[in-house]
Amino acid sequence: MSEAAPVISLDAIAYVRLCTRDLEAAVEYARTILGLQVVERSRKSATFRSDDRHHTLCYTEGSESGEAVGFALPAAADLEVVAGRLEAGGVRVREGTPDACADRHVERFIRFADPTGNPIELVVRPHESARRYFPARDAGITGFSHIGLRTTNAQRDEAFWTNLLGARVSDWIGDAPLLRINPVHHSVALFPATFAGVQHVNHQVASIDDVMRSYYFLREKGVRIVFGPGRHATSGAVFCYFEGPDGMTYEYSCGVTMIADEAAHRPRQFPFTAESFCLWGSKPEIAEFPKADAGAVAASTSR
Repeated sequence: MSEAAPVISLDAIAYVRLCTRDLEAAVEYARTILGLQVVERSRKSATFRSDDRHHTLCYTEGSESGEAVGFALPAAADLEVVAGRLEAGGVRVREGTPDACADRHVERFIRFADPTGNPIELVVRPHESARRYFPARDAGITGFSHIGLRTTNAQRDEAFWTNLLGARVSDWIGDAPLLRINPVHHSVALFPATFAGVQHVNHQVASIDDVMRSYYFLREKGVRIVFGPGRHATSGAVFCYFEGPDGMTYEYSCGVTMIADEAAHRPRQFPFTAESFCLWGSKPEIAEFPKADAGAVAASTSR
């Protein structure tokens, strides 16, 4: 990849597409545990809302080839120019077919992979919903916020996201960069691992009360809590991470830092310790986070 390639501007994270071995179980989880609104359902896929967008989460039944994270480009973006910039940076790009665009409810999109192999889609004019978001349960969700991605080389992938895709580093925890594409502290977090894939999916909730209500709700439902409740030292968000279908980790959080003054912000370096992930002392049971226990590592690497 040429570091001289012009920077692309990402507007916001649009959606995440995940594969599942059991669509029925995934739909039930997304509806009754996560508290999302079912939008569309077919024999092989289901989409869910968490805010004013048409959808932010899609489960597809089958192989991992259907997984992707979508990012919205500015409405006036020229997709041919964006694709040309990526190709000039050594990235192989494919444009989405009309059927694939209809499936994603976007006008157009292009698909490529980051250097680790995580599938990324850049979309033009993702559809909004004309109806109010109506959750399946009162989890307090205000919107889909960010994703964690695995990286097999954090410094290389950080350069890809910052030099070519226009992301900015908000903070580091060890080698793991927390990257922003708008004023939110981070929309993408890259965590060192030995394979590609979405590492966790975050939804913002309205208050600490919502985090704690869901914490007790999840415990009552027998959902495994893998980290928290706690507060991140980096973003300041209060959080709770928990296990979902197919070993995916989900997070509720609130109170994330907003970085409005780009010129004044200076990224901070935190050590790769549990204290850097949680100010309150919660210890993670997540393979890519520090001090994960052996059972959590085995569960994650078996995906």
